Amino acid sequence: MPYMEKGSRMSTQEVKLPDIGEGVTEGELVKWLVKVGDSVEADQPVAEVMTDKATVEVPTPYAGKVKELKSKEGDTIPIESVMLILEGGVSAPAKTAVQPSPSTPAAPPSVPEPQESFTVASGAELYPPPADLRVLATPATRRLAREMSVDINQLSGTGLAGRVTREDVLKSSNGAGAVSAGRPTLSVPQFAYQSSPGQQEERVPLRGVRKKIAENLQLAKQIVPHFTLMEEAVVTDLFAMRAQAKKAAEAYGVKVTFLPFVMKALVATLREFPMFNASIDDKAGEIVYKKYFNVGFAADTPNGLLVPVIKNVDTKTILQLSQEIEQLAQKAREGKLALDEMKGATITVTNIGSVGGTYATPIINHPEVAILGMYKITDKPVFKDGEFYPEKVMNYTITCDHRLIDGAVAARFMQAFVGRIEAPSRLMLDMM
Repeated sequence: MPYMEKGSRMSTQEVKLPDIGEGVTEGELVKWLVKVGDSVEADQPVAEVMTDKATVEVPTPYAGKVKELKSKEGDTIPIESVMLILEGGVSAPAKTAVQPSPSTPAAPPSVPEPQESFTVASGAELYPPPADLRVLATPATRRLAREMSVDINQLSGTGLAGRVTREDVLKSSNGAGAVSAGRPTLSVPQFAYQSSPGQQEERVPLRGVRKKIAENLQLAKQIVPHFTLMEEAVVTDLFAMRAQAKKAAEAYGVKVTFLPFVMKALVATLREFPMFNASIDDKAGEIVYKKYFNVGFAADTPNGLLVPVIKNVDTKTILQLSQEIEQLAQKAREGKLALDEMKGATITVTNIGSVGGTYATPIINHPEVAILGMYKITDKPVFKDGEFYPEKVMNYTITCDHRLIDGAVAARFMQAFVGRIEAPSRLMLDMM
């Protein structure tokens, strides 16, 4: 509500962090888009706020002049907290909310996405219980507590103003809020770097997307026992098919890469090996087999690695997938991905070959159980029928969660996948 300062005839307005949705209770202030003294219009973005790995622009519902910024970049701000104060001004005609980026237009009629929820067996008490909104903790810390089966409501926060930190969750193996039986306790050593005297160094805060990436990858490596299988595929026929599709797609203004073909071959192979399209529900002691095919793809951005998700890949054509990949990759580079555009993946593909590289050992995007890596294409002589022939060769890896997938199963999976990649006409049969 507007109020009058004592001794002043100028009214002021409080601009609060609005409800961003998706159950988010707070966000990290990544960047101010205004400074004290700036004049702003109603609905003008004033700050960038990040929740998990999504960054959204927060608009002001009022016009006026910026009088005070209540937080500094890097601070965590609870929903409905005052972000800044404006002098004067009028509210926008309609209530302003943080809106996700527009959806991709050129897709088939949307298929309802099955909700991924790990349920406890009938009659059992849900554990851990949902986090109370009064508990101060970042979204990443709340998620870590859920994944470690820690009741965050019972923890005493050691952070500023009683905030529950990531370290509080990791250290909660004893007493109230302990990790449930059968689940290993994860401990992270706190490394304090000692600067070298007389040497030039620079320190910058680890925050924003980079901090979330660090937390998520560290958690995945601690929980999941990884192993990687490597395979080589002759992609001469795929190279020719992609060239034809690329030329045809130019009429629609769409760029066709190898990724849509790989996604199609991957989905067909997932139908044959459903354990690769699954997750492990540790608390319930169950394997969750997913009957839908949402493929995440790693996107290299100025802010770090993001993973947009293509929903229902099995229902879309190569042209539709190409268009959606291009649009989501562009939004990732611009930092405009909506939360829903990075949720719900059942498996992820990382295309390291786009920037070079022969092989790698990617980290699984937990709670998925596998990640497919694709690498650069090279010209190579291949020996067959007693002769050497020039062929185009592409390397692939599959990194798996060894708790669910054995080495022999991974080898058979790669044989089936490479068979489809080497004979891409098989994809037409898989789609029938």
